[in-house]
Amino acid sequence: MNRSESPSAPSRRTRRIVLLSLAILGAACAAFVVRRPLMMAAPRCLAGRWHGCYDTENGVVLMTLVGLPLAALAAWSLSSRRRAVGVASAGRMSLAEVGLAYGTAPFVWLTLMPGPGAGIVAGRVSLVPLRDLVTMGPLGIGGNLLIFAALGFFAPLRFAALASVPRVLALGAACSALVETAQYVLRLDRVSSVDDVLVNATGAALAALASRRWWRTTAEPAADQPRPAPAPAG
Repeated sequence: MNRSESPSAPSRRTRRIVLLSLAILGAACAAFVVRRPLMMAAPRCLAGRWHGCYDTENGVVLMTLVGLPLAALAAWSLSSRRRAVGVASAGRMSLAEVGLAYGTAPFVWLTLMPGPGAGIVAGRVSLVPLRDLVTMGPLGIGGNLLIFAALGFFAPLRFAALASVPRVLALGAACSALVETAQYVLRLDRVSSVDDVLVNATGAALAALASRRWWRTTAEPAADQPRPAPAPAG
């Protein structure tokens, strides 16, 4: 028996528990910090009203936090179904898929939220790099870094082809460019800025670095398929 390999499973389980606990603690701290503005949208969100909830930043953030248990349940359900049929890396795949989608969609929704002059004012474009960074401020820069952070963090965990910081950077830039183009074409009363693309892509790359130790670095051709039954001894 190889004694050096026996503690590996418990240690991985411990690391997962610690990371999950830290994530829950971080979400709780963030919710505590922004509790007052979130509570302003709570009555309309809990009443199921679209106006005042899903068309406001506070409402979208509140409902995203409220939906976290459902996202965790979806990841657990996907993982259980995959484990039942013998899919390798079921937990990582399921967590990455749910985290990528659930962590990105609310931020994209906020980015595409129309301003007061939507449909009236013409689209505005800013193509001079670094000019808009001064007007963003710390809060604006932090928000832009988070828009595709979930994409950068979870995509390399799910897809071996994206297990590279330059590729995640390019993916983040491409997704951001699509969002900025949509803002201009739909006349959402927002400025389509090249600085937004740069900061969004940087956020994706930084998040990818944070998850680097868990990347799916090999193709694992059988990872998405049930494991074959062992051949009978002849």
